[in-house]
Amino acid sequence: MRRWTAGRVAGPVLTVVLGVGALTGTGAPASAKGAAAGTTGGAAASGYLNLHQCAYYASSLDDHFSTFVTPSADNRYTTGTKRASTADTTATCGPGNGNHVPIPVLHGVKALNLGSGRYLNLQQCDYYRVASTDRFTTLVTPSGDGRYSTGTKVSNTPETSPTCGPGNGSHVPNPGLSGAEALDLNAGRYLNLHQCVYYSERLKSHLTSVVTAPDARYSTGTNVSGTADTRPVCGPGNGDYVQIPILSGVKSVALG
Repeated sequence: MRRWTAGRVAGPVLTVVLGVGALTGTGAPASAKGAAAGTTGGAAASGYLNLHQCAYYASSLDDHFSTFVTPSADNRYTTGTKRASTADTTATCGPGNGNHVPIPVLHGVKALNLGSGRYLNLQQCDYYRVASTDRFTTLVTPSGDGRYSTGTKVSNTPETSPTCGPGNGSHVPNPGLSGAEALDLNAGRYLNLHQCVYYSERLKSHLTSVVTAPDARYSTGTNVSGTADTRPVCGPGNGDYVQIPILSGVKSVALG
């Protein structure tokens, strides 16, 4: 993995109990998020959103990171996220770059029945290991380790806080970068999943965000809209963790 130069500021501080507070951000809890101004609603959503989670690890850096959509400029970290008429059961992931390699125990796929409710409740759980400043993100429960579970689902009730597993005692939940986004599936034709990846050169650590969490410096543009987004909208990071455009990306999924 190419290393990127970033400014030196204080690193993130670990917070353990979900729902108690942010790392440093001031963002409000998520509310139901629909179409942007000026867009119109679309037909009722149908089929399955097969949300694929791919995890990678570099032992030389003790660094994990996750992808949920294929990065805009590095297909070595592809995912199989898509809408289809059938439910996927196995995650489809790229090979990595030889340094960061796939970690199947943390891969996962969630087949979300888009017709089963009004809201897609995306739940992002960030896990952090303070000893090595290593972190990774889950949007779906990994296939091989339920300790990093999430509550991502389709339902008729919008959810405003994530339900996250306890971690393994070393990597523990980090509320400041965990969050929930309730996306109104009736609000537009397209689900636009924005993936924002950040890297700290000082800490040799990646960070992935798809849902805006309490620390809004890592905000994303994930939305339901009448138009298909083509470029990710990402927050600026904290000056230490800075956005990496080649690993960021957007996936526009037609809902019906």
